[in-house]
Amino acid sequence: MAHESFEDHTTAEYLNKHFVCIKVDREERPDIDALYMEAVQALTGSGGWPMSVFLTPDGRPFYAGTYFPPRQAGGMASFTSVLNALVDAWNNRRSEVEDQADQVSRAVALRTRVEKTNFGIEMARSADFIEAAAVRVLESFDPKWGGFGSAPKFPQSTLIEVLFNYHRRSGAHQALEAATTTLDAMCSGGIYDHIGGGFARYSVDETWLVPHFEKMLNDQAQLAKIYAVGWSITRNPNWKQVVTETVDYVLRDLHESDTGLYSSQDADSEGVEGKYYLLSVGELRSILGKDAQQFIEHFGATEKGNFGGSNILFLPTRGDLLRSSELEAARQKVFNHRSQRIPPGLDDKVILEWNAMFIATLAQIGFMLDRDDWIAKSESLMEFLERNLRLDGRWMRIWHQGKVSQPAFASDYAQVIDAYTRIYEATGKSKYLSKAETSGHQLIELFEDKDYGGFFTVGTDQEQLIARTKDLFDGAAPSANSTAARSLARLSKLTDAPEFKKSASGVIQLLAEGIAHHPGAFAVLVQAMSLLNNDSQEIVIPGNQPRFIEQLKGRWFPDAVVAFGEAFNSPLWTGRQEGFAYVCRTFSCLQPISQPSDLADALNSLI
Repeated sequence: MAHESFEDHTTAEYLNKHFVCIKVDREERPDIDALYMEAVQALTGSGGWPMSVFLTPDGRPFYAGTYFPPRQAGGMASFTSVLNALVDAWNNRRSEVEDQADQVSRAVALRTRVEKTNFGIEMARSADFIEAAAVRVLESFDPKWGGFGSAPKFPQSTLIEVLFNYHRRSGAHQALEAATTTLDAMCSGGIYDHIGGGFARYSVDETWLVPHFEKMLNDQAQLAKIYAVGWSITRNPNWKQVVTETVDYVLRDLHESDTGLYSSQDADSEGVEGKYYLLSVGELRSILGKDAQQFIEHFGATEKGNFGGSNILFLPTRGDLLRSSELEAARQKVFNHRSQRIPPGLDDKVILEWNAMFIATLAQIGFMLDRDDWIAKSESLMEFLERNLRLDGRWMRIWHQGKVSQPAFASDYAQVIDAYTRIYEATGKSKYLSKAETSGHQLIELFEDKDYGGFFTVGTDQEQLIARTKDLFDGAAPSANSTAARSLARLSKLTDAPEFKKSASGVIQLLAEGIAHHPGAFAVLVQAMSLLNNDSQEIVIPGNQPRFIEQLKGRWFPDAVVAFGEAFNSPLWTGRQEGFAYVCRTFSCLQPISQPSDLADALNSLI
């Protein structure tokens, strides 16, 4: 619609004459996007983007829709005819418009309200709910091509994680097979950039071949993590390569040395979708000469092409990611050639939530894969956020070209807490735990619903819209409430601060009935439950003891927290002696461990 209508001079003139036009960046204002998407769904029965919502001056919606064509087509009214009708209604039937706005506003308020019920849920049953969520996920699994549901397919890392967690607990082969099939299929398809690394937003087809070429930071954060988790379970070297190439892509193309991480690269370059990434056989022969044929066959290129006469590179042999030295040299030549093209547009906003998400991933997988440089980078990126996205002690959401804007939302705070705790677990530096506590207290003070539990999207000190909503359901990304619950649960285990455990439990109790009946919609939240029950673990290594710390690397600890290095004011550290390692449950520890091999055995028993 931007090209068809908003950039059309006649349409723009009419809009500016009769309406106050506000274009919302939904990455900058997810609160507005979520609220008025509820209005679209209430009015039309479905939702999507582009989203056009017509409001009264006080923000009440009275008409909404998604795509409106510039001319009447396929039974759809043209955008100009819709505008004419709305202007007529506003000028000549104002009372009807006001009534409609009241009704829609009430409907939106009802759709966004969740009140705590008497339905109880026991944290001790977390394993049951992880199993139930995994079973629901498996119902939508595509056994041929991987992924869940039909096209378009999104890389739903949260669903893959719950499958890995279920397999880890139960040994369920079907869950492991679904997770591994999906990861192999995605990184073999065109959704993965085999030349420069990183993943596109989604695939338009069921085979993961044809992507929507936009690359987004939050997707890279989730996918780098889930491939690292997969590697920790299977030791598949292909996935370790995917992790490395995805991190390399972010730090190369979405980052400059003195900034945070930028939010995305567009799908288009030179006005053509995918142009930057497409390669013809003729181009490849020109670039590679006598070495071209092996490369062409390995990446499925043909004279006919698979996208507009050119080629999206993919792997015809699924999982065949490891490259010979000759193939790697050819890939580098193609990369260098492609780098001379006009690149896709760069959205150089630094979004707090997405940066914190990637920082948490970088610290976690840096420790897991023994990459000290990634851990150090997570620290320096966090320092940038602290210097540039805090205003009078409050986190802000957006930094752009030296200017900060928009107070942070609950999702931002939840991800920041997770980032701090993950850096703490990777470095043993207690200052990060103190900073996590500060942000945790602010999250509770500004966003918590003191009556019913859970967290509102918007803080008490922010602009209040017609309804105060909560982000509750896990989708392609974890919801703000699930992230908050898991982050606060981890923080409570590290600090033994009761307020963090209480608030995390409040999210779960608020959504207890939904978790029980629809666990697949809360794939992250059901895993947070396991951190709040008495079966979760703490691993403590006082001081700097590399012989013990090495035993932690290469492992995934979804139900445990790790504390080493500098002591912190927590029962975890009471009576702990250097020279030993401790494996504990709810701060009650087994006998001190003096040998690395014994620690390895104890850790193996946790999995």
